[in-house]
Amino acid sequence: MATLLMCTLLFSAGTISNAQPSAEKVNIVLFYVDDLGWKDVGFMGSTYYETPNIDKLAGEGMIFTDAYANAPNCAPSRASLMSGQYTPRHGVYTVASSARGKSATRKIIPTPNKKTLDLHKKTIAERLQAAGYETISIGKWHLGQPPVGGPQQHGFDANIGGSKAGHPKSYFTPYKNEFLPDGPTGEHLTDRLASEAISFIEKKRSRPFFLYLPWFAVHSPIRGKADLIKKYAAKKTHGDQSNPTYAAMIESLDQNIGRILAALDSLKLAENTVVIFHSDNGGMRSVTSMAPLRGGKGMLYEGGIRVPLAVRWPGKINAGSRSSEPVIGMDIYPTILRLAGLEAAPGYQVDGKDLSPLLLNEKTSLSRNAIFWHFPAYLQGRAKGARDPLFRTRPGAAVRMGDWKLIEYFEDGERELYNLKDDISEKNNIAHTHPERADKLHQAMVEWRKLTNAPVPTTPNPDFKQK
Repeated sequence: MATLLMCTLLFSAGTISNAQPSAEKVNIVLFYVDDLGWKDVGFMGSTYYETPNIDKLAGEGMIFTDAYANAPNCAPSRASLMSGQYTPRHGVYTVASSARGKSATRKIIPTPNKKTLDLHKKTIAERLQAAGYETISIGKWHLGQPPVGGPQQHGFDANIGGSKAGHPKSYFTPYKNEFLPDGPTGEHLTDRLASEAISFIEKKRSRPFFLYLPWFAVHSPIRGKADLIKKYAAKKTHGDQSNPTYAAMIESLDQNIGRILAALDSLKLAENTVVIFHSDNGGMRSVTSMAPLRGGKGMLYEGGIRVPLAVRWPGKINAGSRSSEPVIGMDIYPTILRLAGLEAAPGYQVDGKDLSPLLLNEKTSLSRNAIFWHFPAYLQGRAKGARDPLFRTRPGAAVRMGDWKLIEYFEDGERELYNLKDDISEKNNIAHTHPERADKLHQAMVEWRKLTNAPVPTTPNPDFKQK
């Protein structure tokens, strides 16, 4: 298991090394799925959900078994994906307020949260746009409201459906979305987004393009097509994966990814198109299972942050290849730049790591020491696997270094240490029996916080009532 990122020397970022402009620029398609859990697709082990098109996509490229979201919920993950930076650099830590839950149950004052991505951030779309790419965002944005902070203010030539909203008002027309005209009676949102994507590809295929498709699915409200719900209701379940409506949503997603891939084939664009499949955070424990991982969306346990990731580029990435290297969503930013023959903007800090050496079989590991998560906020809600009966997450942070993972809680400084190789389910906190290891990981976190100016909330909440 390779290691990840700790201090200034080890945490090298910014420029993309060895980037060589290509004569024919590669197209980029980024499928960013909302709330898709680690094992919600066949290529990661599900036997209940049927995802033949996604599995085929993954099988034709590289699968990352130890891939992570940038955060345990959606808005910060998206901000880090677009900016290529860790959350302390852009200040989007959570969804809505960082002071969620009843005030009397919050021991400290959390760090204030930003709800929009600052315009001075150099997004991946801006870099591609400046290089002559046609850029479009189709689906969920959740980083600001047009015309002030929408996709078109962050490097996208066009925006279909994207706003500050974190979920759709309806998965069937009328959509009640001012940036997506309603379709014919009965039209399904996931079908519609795929149709828009195919139309874009057909019209823009003469120029290099960046198609960012952040699906609204499979976020709540949990709504699916009646025929697919009926199909899964009659199917044998697999453990906690047993919700037929959620399964129907996943199959609709799979069908439409298949439609887009078929369009690339028919237009003879597949060999010059990099396709990336990723999720913004772990799945919702109320509808699916990340077993054997602990927890789900909103938690710093593996079930909340470990997600599917696969990358395909026919003829360049070996089909059927796999990597157990720990990687994170921010890595997509410098990876796309390298594959497109580009570099980061001069002086712009990129925290992600270029994955192309792994993808192109140049290396088997990355030269970084650790991956970090910083969540100085409260996220209420009872959930199986949570540490606290009132909160999915209290203000805290996490680091993965090799096989080891440390979680720290800011309210009281308590630590949890796990060896993921031996205990992927995070059942046994061994911080007290391995204090030197816990101290080493914690010191890495301290150094990283200095490097990124990460705030650690400590001010007592006067409303807090000790039980």
